[in-house]
Amino acid sequence: MMDNFPLYAVLVSFVGMFGILAAHRRPNVREAVTIAVALAKFGIVAAMVPGVLAGETYVFSAGEFVAGIEFVLRADPLGILFAALASLLWIVTSLYSIGYMRGLDEHSQTRYFASFAASLSATMGIAFAGNLVTIFVFYELLSVATYPLVAHDGTDEARSAGRKYLAYTMFGGGVLVLAGTVLVFFLAGTVTFTPGGIEGLAEVANSNESAVQLAYLLLAVGFGVKAGLMPLHQWLPTAMVAPTPVSGLLHAVAVVKSGAFGVARVTLEVFGPEVAYRIGMGVAVSSLAAFTLLAASFIALRKDHLKQRLAYSTVSQLSYIVLGLGIFGPYGLIGALLHIPAHAFMKLTLFFCAGAAHVETHTDHISEMAGIGKRMPVVFGAFALAAAGMAGIPLFAGFVSKYYMVIGAVEMGSFAPVGYYLAGALLVSGVLNIAYFWPVVYTAFFEAEADHDAKPLVDYRPGGERRSTLVSMDGGEARGVEGRSSSVGSDGGEGRGVEGRSSSVGSDGGEAPSGEGRSSSDVASDGGRPVDDADDAEAEDSETGTDDADVDAQDLRPDFSGSPGERRDYSEPAPLVDGEYAVDKHPSDHTTPDGTDDADGAEAGESPDAVEHTHTDIDDHDASHEGPPPGGWRRLSTAEALRGEETTWFMLGPILAAVTGAILVGIIPYELGFLELIELIVEGALAGTEVPV
Repeated sequence: MMDNFPLYAVLVSFVGMFGILAAHRRPNVREAVTIAVALAKFGIVAAMVPGVLAGETYVFSAGEFVAGIEFVLRADPLGILFAALASLLWIVTSLYSIGYMRGLDEHSQTRYFASFAASLSATMGIAFAGNLVTIFVFYELLSVATYPLVAHDGTDEARSAGRKYLAYTMFGGGVLVLAGTVLVFFLAGTVTFTPGGIEGLAEVANSNESAVQLAYLLLAVGFGVKAGLMPLHQWLPTAMVAPTPVSGLLHAVAVVKSGAFGVARVTLEVFGPEVAYRIGMGVAVSSLAAFTLLAASFIALRKDHLKQRLAYSTVSQLSYIVLGLGIFGPYGLIGALLHIPAHAFMKLTLFFCAGAAHVETHTDHISEMAGIGKRMPVVFGAFALAAAGMAGIPLFAGFVSKYYMVIGAVEMGSFAPVGYYLAGALLVSGVLNIAYFWPVVYTAFFEAEADHDAKPLVDYRPGGERRSTLVSMDGGEARGVEGRSSSVGSDGGEGRGVEGRSSSVGSDGGEAPSGEGRSSSDVASDGGRPVDDADDAEAEDSETGTDDADVDAQDLRPDFSGSPGERRDYSEPAPLVDGEYAVDKHPSDHTTPDGTDDADGAEAGESPDAVEHTHTDIDDHDASHEGPPPGGWRRLSTAEALRGEETTWFMLGPILAAVTGAILVGIIPYELGFLELIELIVEGALAGTEVPV
């Protein structure tokens, strides 16, 4: 009976998907089905944990799938590690999704929850796959199931991101995995996962090393596409167009973890640590991972959009796992596998916090978050704790996994000097983690809205730029400390004040008209002199026809063509995008433009009330722009913060659960079962090898 449990774990959410679709007219029932299915899946996986820890393996076979290869699901320590983590975090993510999707009144919520359920079925199939053919099937199904989530917004950008996602992960990574699988079968006559590696490959490596190297490279790179290894990482930042819970799924729970998990299966149970080290491919892949984690960290320093910064952080952090797998000593392998749950809890917390800030304040750019910690102290407090863990600060999950990897790399350096290079890359990356996470925490808690220091590492000139992020209260511009304007006009237009230029602009991208946020110091869009009140009066007279001055109306229009001497024809209507004007479309949290959106923040065709929150809107925040409301963020009292008034408990509860997990994995990883499972995995992988233990 227990041998069927891996199959039940795969099927329960697949069957639940039809229940979700059937309840499309009853949101409460639909979401209740989602939670019930998530709990059932975790219960099935948890029931197998005691037996696996005792040395049992649960195997389900559906018979021969292709010539000489069975379709096998097998619950072993490595599979249980991944399955338990994914099923647990699906419960948390499902609760968060309810608050997020309802908070933004997102469209197609039934499709969203159904796709989520299908994605978790594919994830369980990857976790419990007993051979390379089975894991390939579910690897491709995961790409198909997550495509509707990536392209959820339905915009041209979202569809483009979805196509790129499929091109990289399905037609790129999937083809490489298939080619590697065929080559392994040709060389060894089997593709069944075996602790310590397939025996036939060790013999072939002695006579045909180049063929074994090619097989390892195809499989490691094929799975590495989903793990975000450079230069095959571009799909991952692009996929941030998806809703934030999907970003959490992509980065913490399923997709990128399936890639890292696949590399672990290939290294530990197809080739084995000894063969992978002997043919030199493990060290090569680890070196590529070391380059990726450093390069991605430097790119993250330059990203002002919070989700984009987190995306490149994920590219960096997933490379820790691949790097640790290439160290091949026991400590390196333990650190690599422990980083799978450690990163999952920490990164899920970070994405949840970014999503809560978007839902409650419509703020996505770090440069607009000065003082937001007053408004959302618990959310950004959790963000700070998770960021500390990502940087490897003691008492957090990230410290334990990285400590094991550094020790393993130094130990490897005694017989392979490349180990010292890998250890150095790990230490430098920890410093870079602090460099790109600390500005977020500092901006949120230690800066005032009226005196924001725009960090030079983002998009500002060397030395930074002090400015105000406040909305002008009187319809004029709000000035920065040095007199530069970077405010959001009363019409919702926003400027970033880059390089000292005035940026009080109207919502149409041109100059703010008189009485709509324009001051006497506003600079004309063509670079001319400031326009004073007299010029305003003349402009008004010319527009109303009360003045017969010889003024060409074309000269009053801002020139966006880039050619000062060339006039633009404004007589034609603006082009339509999917039947709507682009300015009327509700933006995704991936690309919220600077101050452009319709006045009520509703999607086209929806009433302004459609995006109202289900809880008290503390700030009366205007959804038409990022940053603080007029007068700045309101500071929540301790009692209000404890009552969870900064956002709904559907989002705040999962944030607290995820950050608690990040702390517990750092303090009691063995008691939680993660470290105990990992020790079993490493012991089986290194048994009888010549790799130093």
